[in-house]
Amino acid sequence: QVQFVESGGGSVQPGGSLRLSCAASGISFGIRGMGWYRQAPGKECELVARITSGGETNYEDFVEGRFTLSRDNAKKTVYLEMNSLKPEDTAVYYCNTVVGPSFWGQGTPVTVSA
Repeated sequence: QVQFVESGGGSVQPGGSLRLSCAASGISFGIRGMGWYRQAPGKECELVARITSGGETNYEDFVEGRFTLSRDNAKKTVYLEMNSLKPEDTAVYYCNTVVGPSFWGQGTPVTVSA
């Protein structure tokens, strides 16, 4: 059974940092491109960053230079290091495959406010 379990979210002030983790199971993790997505209140879900099976990363412009995505294939886990957080980063963050995302987890909420 495919499952994604996200953790690490919380409430921080603008400029703060958080590190998100996502443990995957039920997929051939090592050969799949993975992504972090987010959904802000009242908005559609959007891709934030993605990483290939080989570790090549790509970031959306609104997080470029602030977020860092990494993966540990042995642990079947992806991480998202978020620095210089802004109020507009407030959202529920999810991880999933880049191609054909499905079986969405509960996500982990991130709130950035003064």
